[in-house]
Formats: sequence, structure tokens, C-alpha cells
Amino acid sequence: MSPRPTTANPNAQAAPGVAEQDVRIELAGRAPVQARIYGDKVAGGGPLVLHFHGGTFVCGDLDDGRMVARLLAASGAVVVSLAYPLAPQNPFPGAIEVGFDVLEWLFKNRTRLAGKGARIFLAGEEAGGNLAAAVALIARDRGHPPLAGQLLLSPMLDPCVGTESLRKATADDGMHCKWAEGWAKYLGRPKDALHPYAVPSASLRLGQLAATLVVVGQDDAMRDEGLAYAARLRDAGNTVTSIVLPSAAGWEEALAQGASGECPCAVTVKQHFREFFSAAPPPAD
Repeated sequence: MSPRPTTANPNAQAAPGVAEQDVRIELAGRAPVQARIYGDKVAGGGPLVLHFHGGTFVCGDLDDGRMVARLLAASGAVVVSLAYPLAPQNPFPGAIEVGFDVLEWLFKNRTRLAGKGARIFLAGEEAGGNLAAAVALIARDRGHPPLAGQLLLSPMLDPCVGTESLRKATADDGMHCKWAEGWAKYLGRPKDALHPYAVPSASLRLGQLAATLVVVGQDDAMRDEGLAYAARLRDAGNTVTSIVLPSAAGWEEALAQGASGECPCAVTVKQHFREFFSAAPPPAD
């Protein structure tokens, strides 16, 4: 069950001070999955994050998740960024089933990956934020593994794609709605839209979840659905921090550019990440 190093992407350039390694994770009963590990373990253990990249469920890869993964690693975490199966070839629940299996693998290997005392977090941007939220629900329902928190970054949570922020983003760009197309391909059957693991924001049972950090941008298409989910989690009795980055921070542009993006808000975002990690409860065995 140990990861096997593979040849690193020759076009990938590690961020200064952040180690990167491409690996293959062997999972019982399914094909191996590719992942990229960022950061190094520290004495006493630190945050260990399972990260899901964005891409409206249908595109994206490890390179597209690099900007967010580097920010997490630069905030003190060891990050395992997952190349999960994409729709439409792998509609719901393919990605979250693989994601949960990798989460269990992460927990079993937590000491080797991030040091003794490592705490487990989930994180994801855009469609990856949906997958992180869904895997958090599965972990709660199955009672294992214990999570210290989830970081939902401009999460894609509303298949109705009718929020004010999303309509404004689509109108401003004069583009087709890539989010609607992504949802249509991810939800293979109409009834899947009623499943809480497919649409976590529609779940009727949101209590007893790990602490949550929601980060969105002021001009972010996902702003309204992210904040709405934060409010529902808070109303259900969970510990929730929600951050709206100003337009000048460049959050939306950095997410859209993926691997090539430089986030002007990096210092601010890393500070929010560090504070969230620091406030997490001690690890549970």
C-alpha cells in the first residue's frame, strides 16, 4: 500500500522550498491512481491534506491543481494531490469512491507521510471542493477516518447553476456555462442530483462535520453557493470560517490559470490556511 515514485513531469517546476514528487498509489480492488505529494514531514507531525483539483468534474489534472497545492504546502502541510477519475467516462460516484479509498490510505500512512501526530484534512477548489465536501460526509457517516478539517475553495456545489454570482460571471464573460455542462456530465442520472454525496449542499443532515474553511472571491462565480453552504454548515452546529477575498486579490484569475497562475493573494491565503490548521483539534488515533 505504499506509494511508488514515478517519473516527475518534466515541465513541472517545484516552488522554492516546496518538495514535489509524483507517485502511484496502490488501492485494493481498483486500479492504481496517480498523485503528487508536496512538502516534507516535520518533527511532531503536521497537517496532512488530501487535495482535489478543479475542472468542472470533466477536466483538469495534477498540474492544474499545483497552485492551490503549493499554497497549502507553503502553509505547513504535506499535500497529496489526487488525479481522480473524470466524467463523463466516470460519472458520480466514481471520483468520490476513489477519493475515499485514498483518504483511508492517507490515514494508514499518515505517520510516514507527515510525521507522528499528523492531522488529516480535505481540500479542493471548484469541482474539487465538491468532492472534498462529499468525502467529508462519507467519512462522517462511516465513522472513519477522523478528520481535522476541510478547506473548500470556491466550491462547486449547486447543480441549478442559478446563483447571482454565477449568472454575473457567465454574463460578463459572454461564455457558455461550463459549470452547467460539467454538472450534466457528472450526474449520470437525474436522480443523482438528489444524492447528498453528489450535491453536499442539498444534504438534509450536515451536523457533526469537521471544522470547515470556505474561501471565495468577491467576483467569484462560486461565491454565492460557497457562502450558502458555509451558512448551512454553521446553522447545523459546525465550526465554520468563511472568507471573501476582495476583487483586487486576483483569486479567481489564479484559480482559472491553474499551474501557471501566480496568486497576488498568496500571502493572505496562506495566513488563512495557517490559522485554520493551527486551530484544528489534536489527532485522533
